[in-house]
Amino acid sequence: MSLLFLNRTEVEALLPYGECIELMAEALAALARGEAVQPLRSVCWLPERRGGLGVMPGALLSDGGDGEALGLKVITVFPGNHARGEESHLGVVLLFEADLGRPVAMLEASSVTAIRTAAVSALATRLLAREDAGDLALLGTGVEARTHLAAMREVRPLRRVRVWSRDAGHARHFAEDAAARYALPVEPTLSAEEAVTGADLICTVTSAREPILAGDWIAPGAHVNAVGACTPVTRELDTAAVVRASLFVDRRESALNEAGDFLFPLREGAVGEDHIQGEIGDLLLGRLPGRRTPEEITLFKSLGIAVEDLAVARYVLRKARAEGRGIELDL
Repeated sequence: MSLLFLNRTEVEALLPYGECIELMAEALAALARGEAVQPLRSVCWLPERRGGLGVMPGALLSDGGDGEALGLKVITVFPGNHARGEESHLGVVLLFEADLGRPVAMLEASSVTAIRTAAVSALATRLLAREDAGDLALLGTGVEARTHLAAMREVRPLRRVRVWSRDAGHARHFAEDAAARYALPVEPTLSAEEAVTGADLICTVTSAREPILAGDWIAPGAHVNAVGACTPVTRELDTAAVVRASLFVDRRESALNEAGDFLFPLREGAVGEDHIQGEIGDLLLGRLPGRRTPEEITLFKSLGIAVEDLAVARYVLRKARAEGRGIELDL
């Protein structure tokens, strides 16, 4: 028995952003149709939450052209890694056959996570942002900032990009690199407020534990992708930002258990559970109208779920086999 191992370079080569956005649409629509099994993730935290091990199992029961998908992502989260020049999320995605249960593939997880997370944000942006949106604010300068910029370009023609980081040097370096890479005006800013003022697209992709985006700063008609905070006790948005916005999620159950951006306002009594308008899959299936007015502020709270990783793994495995990529590991 053997499985195919795919490293970061191979995953990135086999997973263009445009293709991943469509994969995510298929996976989230399947979830909304009940064609998936999606338990809540479990996390084993080290003392003082300096790091943790997350396990995200799931199954995609829709064929997707490549058969059913069964598997899990095992990933460590160490926010302090950024200060050491390391990524905060490290791990693997394991894919199993859905008929006999044999392991068939193992993918480096950081690349899968970075690309599919940005692709889901891009999908939400395509569904919820104004058609003329193109003034992007990025709060954060890490891996997800880089992938989100690339993914946003797939769904909206960007006119302007502003970027903020707590480290001004990081913001300058990111802006210089992105401007050269994409031939776009990319401006570093000294404050998060300066970055988002007047922006109609906002992506929060930080490791912040407390709000870095205030509701008072958000322009009417803007769309926000809140990505960085993924536990009940951390958030990037203040309560006013959530109250002002029409809120959509990747999965309602996950948001009610894991999304600090939503749970803080809920615990404060500022919103009820019905503040969640619905899931992205509901929009894809036409169950919800999405944006209703040009002035409406829309918010997508991203947590990331296993069916997204499995859709990627199944797709990348097929392409890798067709192109003779990867390393066969004998078990």
